[in-house]
Amino acid sequence: MRILLVEDNRQIAQSLAEALEQQHYTVDLAADGEFGWQQIECLTYDLILLDLMLPKIDGITLCRQIRAKGLTTPVLMLTAKDTSPDLVLGLDVGADDYMVKPFDLPELFARIRALLRRGNIGNSPLLTWEHLELDPSNFIARYQENILKLTAKEYAILELLLRSGDRILSRSDMIDRIWAFDDPPQEDAVKFHIKELRKKLTLAGAPVSLIETVYGVGYRLKPI
Repeated sequence: MRILLVEDNRQIAQSLAEALEQQHYTVDLAADGEFGWQQIECLTYDLILLDLMLPKIDGITLCRQIRAKGLTTPVLMLTAKDTSPDLVLGLDVGADDYMVKPFDLPELFARIRALLRRGNIGNSPLLTWEHLELDPSNFIARYQENILKLTAKEYAILELLLRSGDRILSRSDMIDRIWAFDDPPQEDAVKFHIKELRKKLTLAGAPVSLIETVYGVGYRLKPI
């Protein structure tokens, strides 16, 4: 899952980005609202962490622009201000949730998972597809009762496939959603990770066709 962190405090941004990457998220950084908006216009994000006080374009204005563009990407606002008018204004312009600095990282991660679950049938914390199951809260993936030992990129691809259901994802889609903006791989890297992921799923008892190749288009989980 790809997250945009718009935060002008470099130390906070770097520390938070490292913590999020340890949670298997891909993180892009923007130090001001103007650059954050450029990123949003260029790339697709699963969630946006948005500081309230930003140079060039403040967090309230940026959140308003996001919603005016018609984007439904979850926005979690980070603010040092805990006064009611600021929080109410942030929610009124379209933020989905907020946290007041300094915040507890486990609580932040839980809120991020909750926002990413919105729209899933049943709002379950587990992502499932027939006998395949992934638990984003502890990064465990299993097929039937067999735990899959996955690399970070294999896990990210599997989570993206599960969240996408039977929607076809191209290799460029996967690169945009999983790899960092400043370190994109060649498309053959996606093919390699899919191949390794299929091997591990097959060893766990899954059919070879569980991850289906739609030739000339991309990949999806085989429709149930």
